[in-house]
Amino acid sequence: MMRQKATVDRVVSNARAEVLIVRQSACSGDCHKCSGCGSVEQTLRVTADNLISARRGDIVYLESESAVVLWAAVLVYLLPVLAFVSAYLAAMPLGSWAAAVGFGAFVLGFLPAFCYNRKIKKRPPTYSIVGYVR
Repeated sequence: MMRQKATVDRVVSNARAEVLIVRQSACSGDCHKCSGCGSVEQTLRVTADNLISARRGDIVYLESESAVVLWAAVLVYLLPVLAFVSAYLAAMPLGSWAAAVGFGAFVLGFLPAFCYNRKIKKRPPTYSIVGYVR
C-alpha cells in the first residue's frame, strides 16, 4: 500500500470524500537548498472512501494500491531501456545500424505504457482515507 498526505476538499457522502493531493517533484520542493529546479507542484483531485468520516479541511492519510504506480514505473522506465539494450546487442552484426535498431526498439518499448495508461483512465485506482495527520 502507498500512503500519502491529502486535504479533504469536499465530503460527497458519508462514505466518500474528494481530496486534494499535492504532488511535488523528486527533490521534494526544497528549491532553496539547490538553487531551484523550476519544477511545478501539481494538485490532484481524487474521490476516496472516507473510512474515518473526515470533514472538509482535515489533513489525512490516503492509501492506494502501490501496484499501479510500480507497474507504471516499470513500463515507462525499465521496459524501453531493456528493449533498447536487447535490440542493440542483437543488431550488433549490422554495424552502424545497431544504434538505429536499438532506438526503434526503445520507442516501441513505450507502447505498453500507453496501453496501460488507457486502462488506468478507464478504471482508476481506488483510494481510502485511513487516518488523520497529527
